[in-house]
Amino acid sequence: MIVVTGGAGFIGSCIIAKLNALGREDIIVVDHWDAEGLKKKNLAKKVYFKFYDKEEFLDVMSNNSFPGLVTNVIHMGANSSTTGTDREFYIKNNFEYSCRIAEWAVKKNARFIYASSAATYGSGENGYSDKIDNIRICKPLNFYGESKQMFDQWVLDRGLYSKVVGLKFFNVFGPNEYHKGDMRSVVAKSYEKVVTEGRMSLFKSYRPEYAHGEQKRDFVYVKDAVDVVIFLLNHPKVNGIFNLGTGRARPWNVLAHALFAAVGKPPQIDYIDMPEGLREKYQYFTQAEMSGLRAAGYTKPFMSLEDAVKDYVRYLKDQSYF
Repeated sequence: MIVVTGGAGFIGSCIIAKLNALGREDIIVVDHWDAEGLKKKNLAKKVYFKFYDKEEFLDVMSNNSFPGLVTNVIHMGANSSTTGTDREFYIKNNFEYSCRIAEWAVKKNARFIYASSAATYGSGENGYSDKIDNIRICKPLNFYGESKQMFDQWVLDRGLYSKVVGLKFFNVFGPNEYHKGDMRSVVAKSYEKVVTEGRMSLFKSYRPEYAHGEQKRDFVYVKDAVDVVIFLLNHPKVNGIFNLGTGRARPWNVLAHALFAAVGKPPQIDYIDMPEGLREKYQYFTQAEMSGLRAAGYTKPFMSLEDAVKDYVRYLKDQSYF
């Protein structure tokens, strides 16, 4: 059986969709419902064996009372907000919870694949290499990134680098993120305004080397991210901590123009003030160094930003699901 934590969330539910498409239904979903119940729509047409609340899952795990042999654990569950202020919550929810699941999975010889984040790289002063020496010196800018960095370091300190897989997701976007509120991608948040008003907003730059909208991120489509996870499921001898981006940083302006083009509107961009609390913690540039994953045997090309946005707009028209 395959356990997918965060299975009702964004990336997790897309992984389940892909597993279903490949004929896998022996899936245990672990998550908790959001207050509005929006995440339930992510699972509405998915086929899986059983759902556990995240706390219930710990009890089942401790009692070893699973309804079958667990051979793979895909751990996507976490609070992914980059603006939260409760450090203790991030440590408990993202770090300590992950440690418990990882220890159990390794003890049971189940393959363990987990979500790390490009937020661990902070401002990028040490680059974006996923080599071990660089992983150890990352300096996150927020509690979310810190919690992910703590777990990456825990994996290294416990000698698990050669036994598990960590994925440092860069800016993932695509269908099934409708429940994420302010943490949705800019494409998702801007779509309705672009369609109805023909304009959208981007943050101003507060660094002279970047013009407004020319801050750059490594945007990766969720379908590509899922394909990497499936590759790792099918190649159990590939282990380590890998970046998961496209390897190409693109400006926010390019993302905006791709969205306008996808809906057939001329670009009209308003540059707005960035909240003061975010200005010192904002990543102006991210770009995944992808040599590690490529050397591990992943050869499939990533979708271009323009093609990915065009594909995503097909889902945004009626908020359909992957």
